[in-house]
Amino acid sequence: MEQQCDLAAVRDLTIAAGGGTDHFIDPATCRATLNAPRVLAAVAPSADFQLSAAVEVAFESTFDAGVLMLWADDLTWAKLCLEYSPQERPMVVSVVTRGLSDDANAVTVDADQTWLRVSRSGAAYAFHCSTDGQHWDLVRHFALPAEPAAVRAGFSAQSPTGAGCVAQFTQVRFVETPVADLRDGT
Repeated sequence: MEQQCDLAAVRDLTIAAGGGTDHFIDPATCRATLNAPRVLAAVAPSADFQLSAAVEVAFESTFDAGVLMLWADDLTWAKLCLEYSPQERPMVVSVVTRGLSDDANAVTVDADQTWLRVSRSGAAYAFHCSTDGQHWDLVRHFALPAEPAAVRAGFSAQSPTGAGCVAQFTQVRFVETPVADLRDGT
């Protein structure tokens, strides 16, 4: 279920998710599904960082997604997704889990591909999306109840209601510098 990588060495990555896979702890039922494949850094970044990629998903079913992920443990993690909505449109979605998951829809996307970025600045994290990989829109700014040294970054794919999907991550970029301005995404 989990593989490890050196984020600085990844340029392109493909992840195939089987059917019924997800990372979600339902806040209504407390039912946990933590079986989606993930590829995470072997160790947490030692400094502020940005991890971005062009994410493309071969959508087949509702909630199929390509994911950039932050992971501390089974109860403490966050994901930024290019996900297939119930309205059959690609959408940027974020989930932050602190014991239970929340679920927040951001924007719809006009293609099966968009840019996603996760970053850390001190003890805070930010999610951004972009249509071109240059100009970024803030999706979410948040904290996790874990020491930054325990939070690894990486990638995942999911297909909770379908038979599986494939997500491709291209033009992956990992830099150990913070985002200069969260609001304008620079």
